[in-house]
Amino acid sequence: MLALVMVLAFLVMPILEIYVIIQVGEVIGGWWTVALLLAESLLGGWIVRREGRRAWRALQDTLQRGVMPDRELADAALVLVGGVLLLTPGFVTDLFGFLFVLPFTRPVVRRLLVAYAGRRVKIAQTRVGPMFPTGGAGFDPFGAAPGGSQSTGAPRGPVVRGEVVDEDDKRP
Repeated sequence: MLALVMVLAFLVMPILEIYVIIQVGEVIGGWWTVALLLAESLLGGWIVRREGRRAWRALQDTLQRGVMPDRELADAALVLVGGVLLLTPGFVTDLFGFLFVLPFTRPVVRRLLVAYAGRRVKIAQTRVGPMFPTGGAGFDPFGAAPGGSQSTGAPRGPVVRGEVVDEDDKRP
């Protein structure tokens, strides 16, 4: 499904951008359209530079405190993607770029993406669930109980009694 969306995005997006640029050009003129696209790119580059520094500092501060930088990593990724969109010529990509980069719209986009990712993880867990049990916190797929000791329950298969012989052991 995601592959289909990506293919459609790469096919439809350039056509949509050209259409919007032509429509804007008919309203304000060709030279003003080019000037507006350049102004958006310059403004976007300045904002990306400022917000990128801010995101980098927040990420460093969080790492120095020893806290998991989930929000900071998401913000840095959004600034990066927004910067690429802002430097791509076109009004539609600039709109999305500004949504990803501006400090007052980025938290909304982050929340939407986290909600989307959460739904995708739940769907994946329901599909993979019977094959790979999730056992909760402390789950060890090799049978150890939480805390590292072997489970005291019944064995999970045939038990073959034997002795381990280390051939490298040079005991007399």
